[in-house]
Amino acid sequence: IASIMNRVRDLKNKYRNEDNNTDDLNCTKISADTTDNSGTVNQIMMTTNNPEDWLCFLLKLEKKGIPQMDVSLLNRLIGRYSQAVTALPAEKHSQDESYARILVRFAELKALQDPEEARDQFHLARLNCKKFAFVHVAFAQFELSQGNVKKCKQLLQKAVECSAVPLEMLETALQNFHSQKKQLLSDEEK
Repeated sequence: IASIMNRVRDLKNKYRNEDNNTDDLNCTKISADTTDNSGTVNQIMMTTNNPEDWLCFLLKLEKKGIPQMDVSLLNRLIGRYSQAVTALPAEKHSQDESYARILVRFAELKALQDPEEARDQFHLARLNCKKFAFVHVAFAQFELSQGNVKKCKQLLQKAVECSAVPLEMLETALQNFHSQKKQLLSDEEK
């Protein structure tokens, strides 16, 4: 075990030296691998393994196309988001906004393939990241898009009850819901 731990420590030091510092890991370094991104994923997992680096990497990957129109990209994104969710323990990151954004985006991408799995992912996001209003609004938006108006309203009301922030976002979403708009938040409001 000591030998394995020494090897892991050596590898971590090697990556730190190559990057000059793990704090320098940013979107430009993350974009170096343009094929399957496994090198980048390994680098994130072996060095920082934090939600900010994962989110930056995933958003960069999303810019390679439109997941709704490219099934290959959609599958690749779902795989990478799944990998990020697995690599980031909820008990450690539940108060992190980047982690919450990863969970929500993963659920949104899943919705393009399988609404039932997406619902499970939204539920997981809401369970783990209750304090973020955008998590509740995204779940409510999903339910509204599925025709579940009552569930949408219920999710927004529960978000207010559990004091998710910012409250203004929830109030705006509720106003738009009562105005029977199809979008709970416009792009500007998001």
